[in-house]
Amino acid sequence: MHYTLHQLQIYVKVTQNKSITKAAEDLHLTQPAVSIQLKNFQDQFEIPLTEVVGRKLYVTEFGEEIALHAQEIIAKIDEINARSQSFLGELTGKLKIAVVSTGKYVLPYFLSEFILKHESVELVMDVTNKTQVIESLEKNEVDFAFVSIVPTHMSIHQIELLHNDLYLVASKKATFPSVKRSLNPLKQKSFIFREAGSGTRMITERYFESHQVSMEKKLELTSNEAVKQAVIAGLGCSIMPIIGIRNELTLNDLQIIPAKGLPIRSEWTIIYQKGKKHSPVANAFLNHLNENKERIAQEHFGWISSHHT
Repeated sequence: MHYTLHQLQIYVKVTQNKSITKAAEDLHLTQPAVSIQLKNFQDQFEIPLTEVVGRKLYVTEFGEEIALHAQEIIAKIDEINARSQSFLGELTGKLKIAVVSTGKYVLPYFLSEFILKHESVELVMDVTNKTQVIESLEKNEVDFAFVSIVPTHMSIHQIELLHNDLYLVASKKATFPSVKRSLNPLKQKSFIFREAGSGTRMITERYFESHQVSMEKKLELTSNEAVKQAVIAGLGCSIMPIIGIRNELTLNDLQIIPAKGLPIRSEWTIIYQKGKKHSPVANAFLNHLNENKERIAQEHFGWISSHHT
């Protein structure tokens, strides 16, 4: 057999996505290029690795086993490369982190010093919703996940970095009846939700359920930025993390509405699976966080604790 590392990487990505098209997008390759390499890899085995049924790609039992071995080979090669560079006094390799969408306002500040110090480290940061972030962690596709709601069904380690406070916000021009004692007047307002699978959506739904309030006028949007712009435009109100609306509050584009049971507090947290064998890069990043997280949080996010509604 004469398969290449490139073929192994492509095959693993295809099995993870169950799609040649999505694998090509992730690898920044054309679909024909991925198809050709997948065929060349398959030709070296007498047993099928994948099959297409009803235009959908499935990985065979044998193919799943080969994918696991391929992942181990790729990880070992990455480790060899990292070890080689470490003997030269240089930290190198990939740092892979899946980040919930609102986390993009937070995590870069905990990464910047580390990446600037270790210029040979390649950062791979996938920003998506909570459901997909947890899936990436479960599939061992990333070193870490950055979330505001820690999953309870996984055996994980966690490092809390920052408070995540959520408030009811509206356009500066909006007028509101008092909702400090009861949320019932809120039923008459249009409410903007994040998409299903979002951590903010889950927190918001739990909040309304705990206060036995059902919002009748609903709008659903797929990103924090989209929600923010819709609120500013006066399309409705929403519950949002304060971390993403600092500038809008300063510019008086948004106002915080004092409401019963708010703010809601969770924690921005780095999580990783117990038993995970970290690369030298991942271990170095963990050490960086443990040594510097309080200082970074205070330097860049001290304004949160001093915020008054």
